[in-house]
Amino acid sequence: MLNYPIGVQDFATIRRGGYVYVDKTELVYKLTRGHIYFLGRPRRFGKSLLVSTLKYYFQGERDLFEGLKIAELEQEWKRHPVFVFDFNLGNKKVPNGLRDYLFSVISKGEQDYDIKPLLNAEGTGPSPYAPMRFAHLLEEVHEKTGQQVVVLVDEYDKPLLDLLETGNPGDEVQLEANREELKNFFSTFKAADAHLRFVLLTGITKFSQVSMFSGVNQPDDISYSNRFDTLLGITEEEMYTVFADAIEELADEQGLTVEQTKAWLKDMYDGYHFSQKLKDVYNPYSILNVFADMRVKDYWFASGTPSYLMRLLSKCSEDVMQYTGRYYDEDTFINYKADTAKPLPMIFQSGYLTIKDVDRDFNTYLLDFPNNEVRKGMTTLLASKYIQPNDNPTSWVRDMVKALRTADLDLVRRLFTSFLAATPYSMRPKKTQEQRELYFHYTFYLLMRLISCYTVYTEKQLSEGRADCIVETPKFIYIFEFKLDGTAEEALQQIKEKGYARAYDADERKKFLLGVSFSSKTGTTEEWKVEE
Repeated sequence: MLNYPIGVQDFATIRRGGYVYVDKTELVYKLTRGHIYFLGRPRRFGKSLLVSTLKYYFQGERDLFEGLKIAELEQEWKRHPVFVFDFNLGNKKVPNGLRDYLFSVISKGEQDYDIKPLLNAEGTGPSPYAPMRFAHLLEEVHEKTGQQVVVLVDEYDKPLLDLLETGNPGDEVQLEANREELKNFFSTFKAADAHLRFVLLTGITKFSQVSMFSGVNQPDDISYSNRFDTLLGITEEEMYTVFADAIEELADEQGLTVEQTKAWLKDMYDGYHFSQKLKDVYNPYSILNVFADMRVKDYWFASGTPSYLMRLLSKCSEDVMQYTGRYYDEDTFINYKADTAKPLPMIFQSGYLTIKDVDRDFNTYLLDFPNNEVRKGMTTLLASKYIQPNDNPTSWVRDMVKALRTADLDLVRRLFTSFLAATPYSMRPKKTQEQRELYFHYTFYLLMRLISCYTVYTEKQLSEGRADCIVETPKFIYIFEFKLDGTAEEALQQIKEKGYARAYDADERKKFLLGVSFSSKTGTTEEWKVEE
């Protein structure tokens, strides 16, 4: 029985406690050949464990790395002074909270190495400026130990994300104060470059368009680097070697074959890509929980949607689902600027979208959900926010899956009609015809996307036009066309005239054409007409 490190982020605890450890130390060794790095990854992806691993490596604690790849690569094991700033700690939402935390780490470093603090201008006490005092500490420690210093900053952006778009004027003031404090603090790394052996900053987002790193001496951003795309997370090779016994146990527990179990895990948790190589990466948090519980569930998504993302989405005026399945220039989603009108970078960098393809001719990237766990979770979240039904969508989804599986289209109609009827009147836009049409179309699309086990297309481009919605199941293909305050016959006729079904002529599955009319007055379906 393997021991899984659920919630354990300390490398020494994992190694000494007999926990499962996926050996990333060959990449860690490669990383340590550099100087100053920035690494962005979604939450619960192993950033804190990486920081801990680097801390013990640079402290020269060789015994912790016995049996790992780095033990074969490293010959010297020098002991460097290491300072770790974990911005998960302390209260950064209050005035001087961030500064107090910085001084707490600096003061401890001064005590540990018996360094006298840099004095203020009057010479009456310690300097009140964290950057100057830290630069002084780095220089003194380097001189005293004879070794350059290592600085590790975990979740550098938390003092910003916690205050982002809260709607509280006081938080906006504190956000700017924290931003300036961090900018000044990071300038230390440039001023003290001669005293630094290695610097790593981790976080979720890179606030590149707000001069966050202007004071840093050219950090190497490896967030989407071919060199380090699998530094965090679990590759397929690692899945099938480190967790081979666990996969067999899960297969036996679920009454499946090993190959079926592998496919299930891949659909649920694989699919993240952090470079142009498109090397598949599994979500490590979900994988560890699956094997600890011997159950397949939405572990990562259920562990909590970040509050900053929820705040952005609540103020976003755009159809968020429109971002999926489209190609973008790199700057559109890599560089982040706090803007509720354009939440794509935050959605992407938070791990809810990932790169699925690269068009090298145009240097553009296809973005979509990484896997079924995120697809289902994000769609449910958006459906609850956008539609706000009186009933929980979960039971509705189960009934709809069964209805589509058996081609019970009368039940499909009744389920969809009842769901819309249960949606509060206040949620329906009433200003323009375009808004009303978008509401019904988007609502239907969200509901269909909740059914993550089937392929769903919206506005699918065909030879003679765009089909409103197409749902593909193993046995059936459903082609929908919608009309607001029109007739189901008109919708059905458009499917035929535009030849939407012709794209499936060679497909042996049974096809159904469904014309649906909505009523802006009643807020639900008015007519429903079906033809095979």
